[in-house]
Amino acid sequence: MEILKTVWIIFHFFMAFYFILPVLLLLIKLVRRADKPSNPIIREFDYAVIITAYQQTNLLPALVDSALKLNYSNYLIYIVADNCDISNLNFNSDKVVLLRPEHTLASNTKSHFHAIHNFKRPHEILTIIDSDNLVSPEYLNELNHFFADGYVAVQGVRQAKNLNTSYACLDEAGDIYYRFIDRKLLFECGSSASLAGSGMAFTTQLYRDCLETIEIEGAGFDKVLQMQILKRGYRIAFAEKAIVFDEKTAKSNQLVNQRARWINTWFKYSGEGVKLIGRGLVNLNRNQFFCGLVFSRPPLFMLALVTVIGVFVDVVLLPEMLYFWGIAIICFLAVFFAALSYFKAPGIIYKALVNIPKFIFLQILSLLKAKRANEISVATVHYSDQHIDEVENSIK
Repeated sequence: MEILKTVWIIFHFFMAFYFILPVLLLLIKLVRRADKPSNPIIREFDYAVIITAYQQTNLLPALVDSALKLNYSNYLIYIVADNCDISNLNFNSDKVVLLRPEHTLASNTKSHFHAIHNFKRPHEILTIIDSDNLVSPEYLNELNHFFADGYVAVQGVRQAKNLNTSYACLDEAGDIYYRFIDRKLLFECGSSASLAGSGMAFTTQLYRDCLETIEIEGAGFDKVLQMQILKRGYRIAFAEKAIVFDEKTAKSNQLVNQRARWINTWFKYSGEGVKLIGRGLVNLNRNQFFCGLVFSRPPLFMLALVTVIGVFVDVVLLPEMLYFWGIAIICFLAVFFAALSYFKAPGIIYKALVNIPKFIFLQILSLLKAKRANEISVATVHYSDQHIDEVENSIK
């Protein structure tokens, strides 16, 4: 019995750590000088804007329209329309290259390399955009600051383009929380911003070096890419003014299928985070160590579930340990609301927080489907076909 009690107490420290870690990062950030681009931009880097679409093309006109409105000249847009009907697509611009693979790829990285192998010129940098995104006019200019400063990988911000349901609002609230911790705080503490799947850019050579010889099945290419970058000793910068507008999950079935793939990805790659922690300790590498901690962290809803279960168990068996949960919850709430405040979350997001229990329940359903996630759905179905002008006007 004493052994079980000891194990249970150790478990408290383990769980509390994941809630206290963001506070530690915040404290480190406050005492450490932030990394900011210092070199002036002396030229426009040559960008390839790679847009991947799978089966669905109805959002592409709005996305391409936003990309053509970039306040930048030295770029080309490559659309990889995988398993898509492109008969109705007509982009009247010499900046747009429309590609339709002969055979279905059903893979992000295969689509990216299909674009790379069809480049019209040797672009220095590529940036990856999802078909449901819109790009802000200054997107490439903001990325340029970091590439001019010597970074070879940069993650921008994926901001909501739709807050039309409580699910979309809570999806954005969670994204803001992760944006604050996993990108802003990590980078400003001397580590690397976590990759988000789109709204990110790399030197073309780095991307090829990292992924060209690796076969990736299912979701999670951004996890593999991040690990490869960190293993090579590079830092991933966070450009919080390089904004792409991202469709948030507005429907329950959309949310369940998407989260099932994400949870599947976490189970698949979390062990790599543990290895990265070890590598960071051996190498005395802060970048690898902190990224490993975040990489191996369970999804937020899992932490919430375990917290609830732990509190009920301690009420009955170990009430003196309840203060651990109290500290953990206070730390989480402090950082969560600090994140919402920093990124100026609109009031509708705060109002949606009352629906968190329902949101967590849907993610429990996702957990039950996680093992077969990539068989159930390959990509999220998207619905929000707003144009960039509408989105920018709505957030002013």
